Amino acid sequence: MPSTSDINITGTTPLISPNALARELPVTPAAAATVLAGRKAISDVLRGDDPRMLMIVGPCSIHDETASLEYASKLLHVAKELEDRLVIVMRTYFEKPRTTVGWKGMLNDPRLDGSFDIAEGLHAARRLLVQVNAMGLPAATEFLDPIVPQYLADLISWTAIGARTTESQTHREMASGLSMPVGFKNGTSGDTDVAVAAMIASRSAHAFLGVDGDGQICVVHTRGNPDGHVVLRGGSDGPNFDEAHVRDAQRRLAAAGLPERLLVDCSHANSNKDHEKQLVAFHDVIEQRAAGNKAIVGLMVESHLFPGAQKLGSDPAALKYGISITDACIGWDDTEALLRAAAERVPAGR
Repeated sequence: MPSTSDINITGTTPLISPNALARELPVTPAAAATVLAGRKAISDVLRGDDPRMLMIVGPCSIHDETASLEYASKLLHVAKELEDRLVIVMRTYFEKPRTTVGWKGMLNDPRLDGSFDIAEGLHAARRLLVQVNAMGLPAATEFLDPIVPQYLADLISWTAIGARTTESQTHREMASGLSMPVGFKNGTSGDTDVAVAAMIASRSAHAFLGVDGDGQICVVHTRGNPDGHVVLRGGSDGPNFDEAHVRDAQRRLAAAGLPERLLVDCSHANSNKDHEKQLVAFHDVIEQRAAGNKAIVGLMVESHLFPGAQKLGSDPAALKYGISITDACIGWDDTEALLRAAAERVPAGR
């Protein structure tokens, strides 16, 4: 009798369980303190209890541990210096959604060569997160695969649900159980309503299929996440960081009975895919905040050690150090200048 299952499956590879990986790469006391302090600070900003602005900055994607740690060291220095005015969190993105095909991130392909050693990717991602948090710098990411949070979420202070997945019931349910604030990007079309709907869904309790720390398939029961919020990232119609679009998003949040708090992502459609135009969006939004719009609680910037992007070819060893292999980023000098400019325009907190 012909088989009716696994017709297109060529093989399966068992993985280490989340609990076993955590035993190999445990959260140190210093890292745990950073995670908890980061989550509280972000939550306080979102709820209006802290007047500082949230800044989520870092590489579009992580592909080189050494360069990422150098970047983290630089960012930590600025974060400590400006901590009375800014809550600075590093982007540590290990999964990259793709419209068609392409490199899917360090977690999926850590060797950059199509070998897809996900076990190695999980180890590399967790190892980096332990180090970044132990330094004293909170970490942010985007959770794409709903199993991944079991491996990494204990080291994350803020996460995004991307424009392609904000409408996904699976990701809204996942967000309802996450332990940190969650930013929902507006849809790729620019539609903010899908992010508002995601906020409503994620604030509710859910029950869904998932895995526990031992890797056992189970029913996951959640209480709902009160710290969901909208992230404006532009859309197919162009940028949406300007005052008119921000006010429109506020009205939609208010109409849904939700807090009028939002972040602006300076990259993606808000920069028209030109990394240097992130600076235009950043300064515009900072001026809106300085003019009194406290609904804008933070900004996102794609930034690396050096500006631009490079193609991932057949030889990973040929890659230039400190330059993105996904979306183009601004360099460190521009990043530091932006953060200092923001600190001069927002009130002190704490």
